[in-house]
Amino acid sequence: MATDRLFSRAMAAFVVASFFPLLCSSAQARGMNYTFVKDAARAPDVSYYDYIVIGGGTAGCPLSATLSERFRVLLLERGGSPYDDERIGDMTRFADTLSDTSASSPAQRFVSEDGVINSRPRVLGGGSCINAGFYTRAGDDYVRDVGWDLGKATAAYRWVEDVVAFQPEVGPWQAALQQGLLESGVAPDNGFTYDHIDGTKVGGSIFDADGRRHTAADLLRYARTDGLDVLLRARVAKILFNVRGNRRPVAHGVVFHDSAGRMHKAYLNEGHGNEIILSAGAMGSPQLLMLSGVGPADHLSSFGITLVHDQPAVGQGMYDNPMNAIYVPSPTPVEVSLIQVVGITELGTYIEGASGANWGARHTDSSGDGDDHRRPRNFGMFSPQTGQLATVPPKQRTPEAIARAAEAMSQLNDTAFRGGFILEKIIGPLSTGHLRLRNRNPDDNPAVTFNYFSHPEDLRRCVAGLSVIERVIQSRAFKNFTYSDFSVEMLLNMTASYPVNLLPRHDNDSKSLEQYCKDTVMTIWHYHGGCHVGRVVDNEYRVLGVDALRVIDGSTFNASPGTNPQATVMMLGRSDPTNLPMHDYVSTLAGHSLRFRIAGDPYEGFKLSATLQFSVVPAAKMQGWNDLYFAKTVLVYDEQEHHQLSDVPSEEMQQRQITRT
Repeated sequence: MATDRLFSRAMAAFVVASFFPLLCSSAQARGMNYTFVKDAARAPDVSYYDYIVIGGGTAGCPLSATLSERFRVLLLERGGSPYDDERIGDMTRFADTLSDTSASSPAQRFVSEDGVINSRPRVLGGGSCINAGFYTRAGDDYVRDVGWDLGKATAAYRWVEDVVAFQPEVGPWQAALQQGLLESGVAPDNGFTYDHIDGTKVGGSIFDADGRRHTAADLLRYARTDGLDVLLRARVAKILFNVRGNRRPVAHGVVFHDSAGRMHKAYLNEGHGNEIILSAGAMGSPQLLMLSGVGPADHLSSFGITLVHDQPAVGQGMYDNPMNAIYVPSPTPVEVSLIQVVGITELGTYIEGASGANWGARHTDSSGDGDDHRRPRNFGMFSPQTGQLATVPPKQRTPEAIARAAEAMSQLNDTAFRGGFILEKIIGPLSTGHLRLRNRNPDDNPAVTFNYFSHPEDLRRCVAGLSVIERVIQSRAFKNFTYSDFSVEMLLNMTASYPVNLLPRHDNDSKSLEQYCKDTVMTIWHYHGGCHVGRVVDNEYRVLGVDALRVIDGSTFNASPGTNPQATVMMLGRSDPTNLPMHDYVSTLAGHSLRFRIAGDPYEGFKLSATLQFSVVPAAKMQGWNDLYFAKTVLVYDEQEHHQLSDVPSEEMQQRQITRT
């Protein structure tokens, strides 16, 4: 029976998933020498795979590793290897990647139409290679609200954590922040935990005890070597579709170019269920959908792009969590730290902090010869080298102007930059924007607008968060890291003078926290949206209106999960598309909003299997369902009227397989 076969496959997969990590205990060294990773220039002109994953980032790496256990998978990454760039692995060089604007940089800068400088990853491992390293799960309510099964999501988180997550060693500055948050009323003290819990906690980190970064690329150690090919510097131009007569468009291949500009094509093998999966992130996934002909018809026609499917929601609902910070100079030395402590308030804002070299102090390399070898100071977030010259008009932001500003700042004494900053991030957010193409070049950034603080509730939350930061700065716990003669107003004025974005400043920044929020807004690199569930993709992340194409990454999120999304994006990437980490599905049948809850299914991470007798529904209402069999034991509810629909006369019941039309 089909059920028995599925059960046997599930048990086999369970054994492999349970014991495979034990076989990979020496994979750290292997992580720098994956045999299945090669440059796209070495790829054949034409190739065939069961799955093609576009984007080797935070979702794409775990997704490809998971799929490779049973299928032949091609992973296409436009950037290089994180193991070839020493800056990526070194916590003290976090700011160096962000200030690198070269064509080979692992961070590709973009400036939103709002005037806020941001970065998108361009490296195997994605954002986990260039971020501040904080690791925390989404809250349980978030997991339930999006329809994921909590047990399966937890198992997927643990699969990720076995490789990339660590308990950080909290130094004096971070410990003072922790105690200052508790003293300021952000309670209780939850100690160290990966869980998202109200109060103050020490979260996880993808930096180990030696300050070495571990990334989503490390999760490729789980891959079956013979099941995966990873191509670096493979720039995908578009997805190819079969469009015949009145049939729905079917994705069947991709066109990509190597670093020399040579074109390659990869196609799906013949076979039910083979798919192309977009995991190119909140910027890349909606951009590639549009370049491939799936998007707003009028917008695509303006670029001469052949329309495959008119989908106005692609690129809509773009969000970025605004970050605002207060820089706090310290009279005493501080440790080099990125995000470790977080205060999860009841005000709709999260409080975090970072200190040391990444935020201003001159970097020092020790060669072991007794001398200090200093790299030029780049001032981290406040760096002229990152192009954040708010006091210089845009047309005057020339390389020469940046060099002059950098030289002026380099003359300042190190003590002027000794300290750290305490930041707040808005939950959600509620303010929303959109993404549009600039041209047909997939290497260029699209135009994106986030409309920071356009929703008044986001502004209210920012002010509330800044008020908590003020209390932390004034707390007894933080006393050793503040100058007694520096008022909070002075700190606000000082921070407002830093070139953190391209927006003009106002005279009342230190008097009005609302104005301070608007003038000093930065990104915390948690942008998401553009391919929302229910608008662009269905509950199984299939792109609506076409077949054999999914989107699995942060572009599907309606809100940023937890205080940092990377853990949840990696967890989602663990999901086999034939076996997503959920068993709650919502669809509309015969005019009713119905929820199907599959009973049982104790095997985490395996394809759902059951059968159900239900009232006859017109075939036209069946679209969007595939490979799901329902059983009598399943409860079917009318969500609107809240009554059970199990009393349908038996003669009107028949057993059916729901299939996509």
